[in-house]
Amino acid sequence: MNDEFFSYELIKTDSKTGARAGVLHTPHGDIETPVYMPVGTQATVKGVFPRDLKEAGSQIILSNTYHLYMRPGDELVKKAGGLHKFMNWDRPILTDSGGFQVFSLGKLNKITDAGVEFSSNVDGSKHFFTPEKAMQVEENLGADIIMAFDQCSEYGFTYDQSKAAMLRTGAWLERCYKAHEASGRKQQALFPIIQGNVFKDLRGESLKRCEPFVTHGIAIGGLSVGEPKEIMYDVLDFLQDKMPGDVPRYLMGVGSPDCLIEGTIRGVDMFDCVLATRIARNGTAITSHGRVVVRNGRYKEDFTPLDSECDCYCCKHYTKAYLRHLVNTGEMFGAMLLSLHNITFLHKLMHGLREAILGDYVLDFRKEFYEKYGGEGKW
Repeated sequence: MNDEFFSYELIKTDSKTGARAGVLHTPHGDIETPVYMPVGTQATVKGVFPRDLKEAGSQIILSNTYHLYMRPGDELVKKAGGLHKFMNWDRPILTDSGGFQVFSLGKLNKITDAGVEFSSNVDGSKHFFTPEKAMQVEENLGADIIMAFDQCSEYGFTYDQSKAAMLRTGAWLERCYKAHEASGRKQQALFPIIQGNVFKDLRGESLKRCEPFVTHGIAIGGLSVGEPKEIMYDVLDFLQDKMPGDVPRYLMGVGSPDCLIEGTIRGVDMFDCVLATRIARNGTAITSHGRVVVRNGRYKEDFTPLDSECDCYCCKHYTKAYLRHLVNTGEMFGAMLLSLHNITFLHKLMHGLREAILGDYVLDFRKEFYEKYGGEGKW
């Protein structure tokens, strides 16, 4: 679907898998899909300079509505000219709705149809989030793509619990849409979120409730929250041919190499996850031959690059022995180098997937990647 600010071009669909290659046009630049989006929770991707993100291939990054509402406050960000100016990032930005954090971080939450009362994870102060409030905060932050306020049901919820959360998400979506329309913010694309936990009938009903509000894209939430990957893939299989085909599809919170491949093969276009930088801070790298935990003793005298097939700044200039030294002495430079490498690796993986879609060899790409990487699920 197109308008003067946003449009999506579906360039190629793989006939064997349904994997898609496209381009999402936004006010701050074009995004080639499928795409991995690094997460900058506090208006920064931890340990990585914006200039290095660009060099690594980052087309779009995320920021977190809940955390920025808490600190420094969305009104302050608005005064600064919005997130793009505040964090000096001139490419597209996506903000989540804050819904997941409200439920996972807040203490003594009280969830009603009106909204959610919760305690701040910063100072314990009381707050009340409604769909309208979430839209106001996201509008103040000024991201290109904003998410509807939803209730995420965790893995292990009963059918009735999951249904209640799904229905509430649908009702809140209508309120988000009305508030967003009333704001007149045409330069922000609102994505609805499919919920329903692991129950296919609930996922199908949630999708139907989302469809009237799908203008620029649609998201799949409530996966990668503890369920086995096979269950996640089964839900994606169920949704694949039912989701709108003329907008990008965004799988929230997924970012391991195997999940990026399997999600893309199931027709997903956009992914995000904190995994790349989180495991880097613990001394773990994602390489073309599998996971490398550089803090381990086996790398003490290993003077080879982290990944001989990578040309990022880390791999071109430093050895595993040096990285191990940095990590084990608590030097922040180690986490910075590993974060840059992991993000670069995932961007190159997505670029390879895109080329495979365009070249009709997606399944061969998948097979060759797993053979080298050590198998599916080995991140």
